[in-house]
Amino acid sequence: MYFDTHAHYDDAAFGPDRDELLGTLLPRSGVELVVNPGCNAESSRMAVQLAERYHYFYAAVGFHPSDAADFTEESAALLRELAGHPKVQAIGEIGLDYYHGADTVAAQQRCFRRQLELARELGKPVIVHDREAHKDCLDILAEYPDVRGVFHCYSGSAEMAKELVRRGWHLSFTGAITFKNARRVPEVIAAVPPEKIMIETDAPYLAPVPHRGRRNDSTKLPLIAGRIAEILGTTLEEVAALTLENGKRFFGI
Repeated sequence: MYFDTHAHYDDAAFGPDRDELLGTLLPRSGVELVVNPGCNAESSRMAVQLAERYHYFYAAVGFHPSDAADFTEESAALLRELAGHPKVQAIGEIGLDYYHGADTVAAQQRCFRRQLELARELGKPVIVHDREAHKDCLDILAEYPDVRGVFHCYSGSAEMAKELVRRGWHLSFTGAITFKNARRVPEVIAAVPPEKIMIETDAPYLAPVPHRGRRNDSTKLPLIAGRIAEILGTTLEEVAALTLENGKRFFGI
């Protein structure tokens, strides 16, 4: 059984067949649990609605760095309200993205800090998006040593992975680890203790090989787990069981 710890089923890419897909996902694919993070007010609300509709579905609420310019104190109040729902397990997706938003760095950092404060206040873990902002992410997180979380779609070095593990953080891996240009993945995976590894699809994005470029969904998790099993010299079943338990423990499910 698998745990997709990060999938955006609120995304418009699933508009045509969302209910059909989610209604049959569990019995046909062995996916036991899914967490859907929010990226703004609308998607956070929808993540909660989906969690109410499907028993295996959970939510996180937050503002993605791409939406940081829209984040206000009213936004923080909304996230606090939504986070009170019994199936909201984390604050996320939050963080920094200097690839798409280099001109909004100050707004991103303010938004990131405010949501870390909220996570600390509520006692919830965070789901961090970090793209080409490794140093600033680490520096800001150092200001909140009592907040723990996961770096989703981890893209940093093995050295950074070791530092995050030292701080008590988890790392989550997507279909990107199956891409031909993912040359440092074996070194990174080897640097992370097994109990700190989680897997995700980031659906509808980052479909693993041989589905790269198509719409992604949770049925592709075995391809991600299989790549990790290959690197660690273990079995697909062992990685599935390991990451399921890691995800349940991390999210308190």
